[in-house]
Amino acid sequence: MDIRHLTYFIEVAKNRSFTKASQSLHLSQSTLSKVVKNLEEELNVELIDRSTKQIELTEAGDIVLAEGEAILESLNDLSTNLYDLMNLKKGKIKIGLPPIIGFLFFPKVLKGFNNLYPDIKLKISEDDSNKVKQDVKDGVLDLGVVILPVDEKEFEFVPLVDEELAVFVHHSHPLAKRERVELKELENESFVLFKQELFHSLIVQECQRAGFSPKIAYELSEWGFIGEMIGENLGISICPKPIETKFDQDLIKAIPFENPSFPWKLGLISKKKKHPSPAVREFIKYVSAQSPFLS
Repeated sequence: MDIRHLTYFIEVAKNRSFTKASQSLHLSQSTLSKVVKNLEEELNVELIDRSTKQIELTEAGDIVLAEGEAILESLNDLSTNLYDLMNLKKGKIKIGLPPIIGFLFFPKVLKGFNNLYPDIKLKISEDDSNKVKQDVKDGVLDLGVVILPVDEKEFEFVPLVDEELAVFVHHSHPLAKRERVELKELENESFVLFKQELFHSLIVQECQRAGFSPKIAYELSEWGFIGEMIGENLGISICPKPIETKFDQDLIKAIPFENPSFPWKLGLISKKKKHPSPAVREFIKYVSAQSPFLS
C-alpha cells in the first residue's frame, strides 16, 4: 500500500468531500477519485458509499480511516524519534566499569556528558575488567573501561589514564619515611588487597616477578574498606596512586615504586567493526576530549 494514497484517502474521508480534499492537497478531483478507487481495488472493499449525494464511509472505510490515522501517527513518531536520535536528543549507552573507575574518575565524566545531553540515558554496570571486555565483545555493552593493553584486532580503544600503582602504608610504618620503594622490599609485609580478579592477579603476578608471593591478610571488595584497614595499621596495600585523595592522608601515605615503576593504564573500548549509535559516537568523542581526565 502506498502511504501517499492512504494519506489522500484520509483527507477525503475527514473532509467528506473530494472538492475540499483536492483543495487541501492541491490535487485534481479526478486524481483523488482515481487514487481512492485504486485503494479500494487493492483492498478489495468499498471504502466510500457512492449511492448518496454527500460522501459517506462504509464500515470498511471507517476501519481504514481509523487504522490509517494510527499508521500515519506511528510513522510521524518514527520520524521524530529518528530525528531525536540522530540529533542526540535521545539515546541509550551501556557502559561497563571496573569498581575503581567508578570510585575514582567516572562520576565527573558522566556529569559533564549528562549536562550536555540530558536525554541520553547512561546505564552503568560495575564488573571485573575481563568481564567488561567479554561483554563488549559479545555486544552486551556498548563501551567498557578496562586495563590496557587489549587485543587491537577485536577492540577500538581510547587511552584514558596513564598512572602508576603505589604502595599504601600507615604513617607509622617504617616505609612511610621513604620517597620510593622497590616491590621486592614488600616480601615480609601483610597485604590488604582489592578482591577484583584482574587487579588482584596483576599484583600477585608482579610480586612473583619480583621474587616472592605476597602474604595476603585480607581480600576486600570496597576501596573505602581497604583504606580503613590500612588506617588501622592492619596491613599495606598496592593501589592506583590517585586513590590517595580518597584516603585519610593524615593516616596513610602513598609511596611510588622504583626499579621498576608499576604502570597502570586504562582505556575506553568498543567492539571493532560494530557500527556505534550516534550517542555512543558522541560519548567516545567527549571522553577523548577529556583524556587524561585525572588532570
